[in-house]
Amino acid sequence: MDIWQLLRIEAMEQSQAEPYLASFLYATVLSHPSLERSLAFHLANKLANMTLLSTQLFSLFSETFSADTSIQEAMREDMKAFRERDPACTSYVHGMLNYKGFLACQAHRVSHRLWRQDRTGLALALQNRISEVFQVDIHPGAQVGKGMFLDHATGVVVGETATIGDNVSILHHVTLGGTGNRCMDRHPKVGNGVLIGAGATLLGPIKVGDGAKIGACTLVLIDVPCYCTAVGVPARIIRNTAAAVTPPPPCDFPGQSMDHTSEILDYVI
Repeated sequence: MDIWQLLRIEAMEQSQAEPYLASFLYATVLSHPSLERSLAFHLANKLANMTLLSTQLFSLFSETFSADTSIQEAMREDMKAFRERDPACTSYVHGMLNYKGFLACQAHRVSHRLWRQDRTGLALALQNRISEVFQVDIHPGAQVGKGMFLDHATGVVVGETATIGDNVSILHHVTLGGTGNRCMDRHPKVGNGVLIGAGATLLGPIKVGDGAKIGACTLVLIDVPCYCTAVGVPARIIRNTAAAVTPPPPCDFPGQSMDHTSEILDYVI
């Protein structure tokens, strides 16, 4: 059974269990023929204002989701991410409707596609609405992989030339920021399976390797090798010698295991 079928079953069960939500669930999920249409409708209503109409946004989101198979795949991987990595997530329908990190990420995928099509004015307008509504500020030029999990999401900032790999988990108040005022590559490059703890700040065109971990409130100004942990202000690198010899399988990368504490607990300043 695919995610859309599961989500519809969950929506039906919730509408029967909680009548106050029945009309909302029908309008947002049950009345739509596909996940793409349902998500487009929900995002359009979330991001609309007096001058950027929900009907316009619905057309934009729906057309984009339908036309781009890579976005279709990414949104499903993002849904698997919040369902598998967050014990507080009780269902797919709960995450899709209520997790602002997920919603901000899907809206960013649309703004990024607009950016690549040189429709920069609309891309930036959409970025502004995403920031206002979800408190997540991702420049439309930033590249985001699939399986992204923005946990809590409030205060996340990602700059224009940043890239984020697949199966990355980022906590709230994380900054992937630039250095300097020139139009050049100036933001971090984050690999696959990386976990970035709450309040961490990464500055400049540094590289964070696959399977790395950034501790909460860490300031990272240097490259972080694969499978290593960065912690402190400024960051120091804790090397995982075992992983360097025998790399762990991707499913054990911290971005998927959500293991915030191992290795960091043994760190001595």
